[in-house]
Amino acid sequence: MSDKINNYENTNRLFDKAADLIELDEETRLLLKTPFREIQVEVPLRGEDGNLKVFLGYRVQHNAARGPMKGGLRFHPEVDFDEVRSLASLMTWKTALVNVPFGGAKGGISCDPRQLTVRELERMTRKFTSRIGFAFGLQQDIPAPDVNTNAQTMAWIMDQYSAQYGYTPGIVTGKPLELGGSPGREAATGRGVSIITQAAAADEGIDIRGARIAIQGFGNVGSYTGLLLHEAGAKIVAVGDHTGAIYNGDGFDIPALFEQARQERSIAGFPGEKIASEELILLDCDILIPAALGGVITRENAGDVRARMVVEAANSPVTTIGDEILNERNITVVPDILANAGGVTVSYFEWVQNVQVFSWDEEHVNTELEKYMMRAYNAVRGVMNERKARMRTAAFSIAIARVAEAERIRGDL
Repeated sequence: MSDKINNYENTNRLFDKAADLIELDEETRLLLKTPFREIQVEVPLRGEDGNLKVFLGYRVQHNAARGPMKGGLRFHPEVDFDEVRSLASLMTWKTALVNVPFGGAKGGISCDPRQLTVRELERMTRKFTSRIGFAFGLQQDIPAPDVNTNAQTMAWIMDQYSAQYGYTPGIVTGKPLELGGSPGREAATGRGVSIITQAAAADEGIDIRGARIAIQGFGNVGSYTGLLLHEAGAKIVAVGDHTGAIYNGDGFDIPALFEQARQERSIAGFPGEKIASEELILLDCDILIPAALGGVITRENAGDVRARMVVEAANSPVTTIGDEILNERNITVVPDILANAGGVTVSYFEWVQNVQVFSWDEEHVNTELEKYMMRAYNAVRGVMNERKARMRTAAFSIAIARVAEAERIRGDL
């Protein structure tokens, strides 16, 4: 029997477990679970072949109690309200956990970007922006890159929005440096994963120097995570992407693999033993890092995971039932709202720089990122020790308490 359930229900199960820990009342639970606004727009595109295609675009603004809403835009065939609601909710808890003054949002377009030319992608992005831009705003909702979107996508959005509402570089984060992007933003999510992985490994008795790590997903997040953990002395023994997976028991030449992934957007052809993508999840290793899409560790395979620790670099890569199985087997799971919060943290720094019209250097960005990530990690460890809670429940409980208090002070409770 599969444990594939409604994504939003999956997220709310995690919410309720943490809410139980802090004895949150039912009225507050109802308020915090309910999204503030949901938008669906039609995105028509006349392709270069002359045919009309119509896509659906989504934006869910979950909560703004602690500040303007923040969250990525993804281009993927599986984008729908269910997925976006779940991800928007996770952004609310993520921003609260790392204590940046944002709420949560998420969005995207249901499409396969690999089937579109660059010109078609640009026109689709601009049409989406023109139809949904009324809901964006420097103090309202600030998009960022996510799956299959990047700095160029953000540049198109910023330009389209600015044409309609006036020059507003801070309307998106993750932009090119030339348009007001922040130094360090491209590597930020992977750097945050690396920081948290090293901290958690130390507390779990895993020496990061020589630790055997498998990374499922080698896009922006996975590749920077691998590069930085390699620099810390870890052995990246397996990597996978949409083309397949490869294994090297002695550890890969990660700088070389990183360069290939950047240039060719694929690990295909890189020297290594080819393995099935499903095998990577089940490899005998110290640390497993799912860094692609959600729902890859489930009821079906969680019992066969052999890693000592799982670090969620992707959003929701472990289902709730998969999580319970890993917990029963005493496998440490570092939750996504902590592990991959580096991206939104540096997005906050980028937004601050745009608002102040003042740029930071990369060293300052990275120093501040580590400060925010470690402060969040230490807070989670404190709740874990005090309440005898799992890391995910501890992380959610901190975030929920902060948002609930903001709602109470503002008068909605």
